[in-house]
Amino acid sequence: MTRFEVMEADITTLDVDTIVNAANGQLMAGGGVCGAIHRAAGPELAEACMSLAPCPTGEVRATSGFRLSARFVIHAVGPVWKGGAAGEDRQLAACYRAAIAEAARLGAASIAFPAISTGIYGYPPEQAAQVAVAAAHEAAHRRPAVAQVVFACFGEHSARLHREALEVLH
Repeated sequence: MTRFEVMEADITTLDVDTIVNAANGQLMAGGGVCGAIHRAAGPELAEACMSLAPCPTGEVRATSGFRLSARFVIHAVGPVWKGGAAGEDRQLAACYRAAIAEAARLGAASIAFPAISTGIYGYPPEQAAQVAVAAAHEAAHRRPAVAQVVFACFGEHSARLHREALEVLH
C-alpha cells in the first residue's frame, strides 16, 4: 500500500527516486520550483529538456535527475487557471496521474510533487490540493510499485491544505 506524506521541504533535497517539476510547455527553466530544480540539477537538465519539448498541458516528460539526489525528474505541465470552467481540474489531475504512471514505468518506488500550477499559473491552492491528493491517491492504487508519494510543500499553508485533503481520503 502506498504511503502518502506531506512535508514542508525544498523538493530538490528530498531522498526520493523521482521529483516532479512544475514545468512550462517548452520545458525551459523558469521561476519558482522549476527554476530551483533546474539550478540544482545543473545545465544538463535544460539540454535534456530541449529534445523533449513541447509538452502539452496535463502531460509529462521524464529526464535524468543529473546532479539531484533523485534519479529522475518528471516534468508535468499544469494548467493556467482561467476561472475553473476551462477543464483545469481535469488537466491538473492528469498531471498527477501521468507522473505516477511514468514513475512506475521508470521503476521508481518514491515520488515527490510540488503544488503544481499554484504559483504563477494562479490555480487556487485549496482546490489544487484537493485535486492533487485525490488524483495521486487514485493513481497510486493502480500502481502499487510506487510505494511512497510525498507532497513537498513550499510553506505551512500549502502543507496544511494537503494534509487536510489527505485526511478526507483516509
